[in-house]
Amino acid sequence: MPQVQCEIAGRKFSISTGDIAFQSDGAALVKYGDTSVLVTVCVSQSVPSDTPFLPLTVDYQEKAGAAGRIPGGYYKREGKPHETEIVTARLIDRPVRPLFAKDFLHNVQVTAIVFSADQENHPDVPAIIGASFALLVAGLPFNGPIGAVRIGQIGRELVVNPTVTELETSTLDMVVAGTKEGITMIEASAYEVDEPTVFEALEIAHTEIIRAIELQEELLDSVDITPFEYTRVEIDPTIKADIERKYKDAIIDALNHTHKKDRHHLLEKIWFNIREEYPDNPYVTTIVEEIKNTYIRELILKERRRLDGRKPTDVRPISCEVSILPRVHGSALFTRGETQSLAVTTLGTAADEQHVEELTGESWKTFMLHYNFPPFSTGEAAPLKAPRRREIGHGRLAEKALQPILPASEAFPYTIRVVSDILSSNGSSSMATVCAGSLSLMDAGVPTKTHVAGIAMGLVDDVILTDILGEEDHAGDMDFKVAGTRDGITAIQL
Repeated sequence: MPQVQCEIAGRKFSISTGDIAFQSDGAALVKYGDTSVLVTVCVSQSVPSDTPFLPLTVDYQEKAGAAGRIPGGYYKREGKPHETEIVTARLIDRPVRPLFAKDFLHNVQVTAIVFSADQENHPDVPAIIGASFALLVAGLPFNGPIGAVRIGQIGRELVVNPTVTELETSTLDMVVAGTKEGITMIEASAYEVDEPTVFEALEIAHTEIIRAIELQEELLDSVDITPFEYTRVEIDPTIKADIERKYKDAIIDALNHTHKKDRHHLLEKIWFNIREEYPDNPYVTTIVEEIKNTYIRELILKERRRLDGRKPTDVRPISCEVSILPRVHGSALFTRGETQSLAVTTLGTAADEQHVEELTGESWKTFMLHYNFPPFSTGEAAPLKAPRRREIGHGRLAEKALQPILPASEAFPYTIRVVSDILSSNGSSSMATVCAGSLSLMDAGVPTKTHVAGIAMGLVDDVILTDILGEEDHAGDMDFKVAGTRDGITAIQL
């Protein structure tokens, strides 16, 4: 079985492929220390007729037997993914999704399974690297490879791929992924780390990312790869020109309304007319989105103006209220523009702690933050459902942002649960959750160290946007969420 290996942070790292999971279109077995992750890629041979976007799905599973455990519960087997598995699946998805060819719309399934865990080397970074290699071996139109690395800070020293034990005393836990050209994904939690340290960590991370990419390239040179012959999705230029001629002015007029609700209602009417005229063409969605995104970008680049009239550096009006609910332990309503979060803090005893059973061992959580995104927050007529991956990921991000300001359990022996319900959404709802959560903790009497706030930044070419709208997130080149205190950063997501 073809294999390459090197040493990273004093531990053996290897990638192999070939005689394993050979019914899949691409597979990679990645080992770091005694942690082993199998990543496979399967792709459909045809394009779904009604899908105007890339139907990529990433699943990540940790086998209990990988750490010599038998699953708990009545059935004694792996079931639905737990929170860490969901967050790790998103961690794999985010750096690879943007690198597919725009005209490639086949179903792609990436599956990462941890078969061995030494409980010292985290499996998430090997899983990201394995996904990159498996996609390339499958011959897909993927603009990779990408590399990934974790950076920690122990004392004043930045450490590459810290072990699980080392992370217990680390003030930084940052996973970074990217290409040779630059960084494409960051997920970090920190204990008020200053900006120069974060910049230095990113520089070290990119050097290690290039090493991981070169290792993949070395193995690719020894493998025969057949390019995947895919059905290129081409939009009929006649239909595109016809839609632009008939509807472009109306779409731009709708976008020029300041309030999201007004824009939404006007665009819905336009959509209804377009769907009636082109009922069998799923790619009209792509055409309309292109018209919208082009106008939003031109408005920013040429006029330095945004949909709601702000300049690039302007923050929307902010209001904060506390103690707005009479019977709860703590509550806060945070509103920034058209984004609003209602956070409720509940205090419990040790009996309310959450039992967490993962490959790295068993633990008890005394702080939980749950994020809910009901359909009415965007004006959608739909029923309430169980939390989706996005909601779980946003909740975990806000939880990491607030964790550093909480008192030690010895000084405050209570279980804390914060629930954020997004009542209105127009960009940066996870960062609104951080702000509302910080306020509600204080309202509940939790002796927090200080305040925490968060904001989402965007980028359109060389123009940096502060406090982005939902439309700017979709039309822009970057969604950079950062939270922290006056003294330093507590969480980052890119």
